[in-house]
Amino acid sequence: MLKLHSMQSSGNCYKVRLLLARLGLPFELVDVDVLSGENRTPDFMMKNPEGRVPLLEMPGGRFLAESNAILFYLAEGTPFLPADRLARAEVLRWMFFEQHSHEPAIAAARFWLKLVRGGRDLRTHDIDRWMEEGHAALRVMERHLARRPFFVDGVLSIADIALYAHTHVAEEGDFDLAPFPTVRAWLDRVAGQAGHVDMAWRPVGSRQMVSVA
Repeated sequence: MLKLHSMQSSGNCYKVRLLLARLGLPFELVDVDVLSGENRTPDFMMKNPEGRVPLLEMPGGRFLAESNAILFYLAEGTPFLPADRLARAEVLRWMFFEQHSHEPAIAAARFWLKLVRGGRDLRTHDIDRWMEEGHAALRVMERHLARRPFFVDGVLSIADIALYAHTHVAEEGDFDLAPFPTVRAWLDRVAGQAGHVDMAWRPVGSRQMVSVA
């Protein structure tokens, strides 16, 4: 069975849980508390030298890191990754956008302002930049979605899942979504699709990782 090493409140980890749930794939969830350093133990660093989650562990002892790489791997041969060559490239285009232009501002703001105790004081000098870059990314999304229901070919794909994960909780990073009605409508469409689960969802059989000093 697949194992997903994950932090429940992480948007990047939620992407993978959401796709696994939509695909109906059984998996074991192994909690890794990044805030307490469980991702920096010798045992975990042997699995992923970068010390990051999510981390997908496959039968046979192989591991795959990076949330969007995991999405691409899991979506192969499913409706969430189109077979058409150009459409696949478009999916990748929006996943690259998510990692380069969207996540560094919107996810970073949420992490430091919502999840890290005292994070607002620690990163005061970054807030204006996060707001500028995050709102710029939201404006790109608003324009692109103005004439289409989803990001690629009018159907839900891993591009939508990648962007949904952080966008639907953007207000926790001080981003006001009220000026982006098209983005908000898209969020509702994604959440209304069959098999959707929220960020709090956990599969049967999940367990808490034990830290190794």
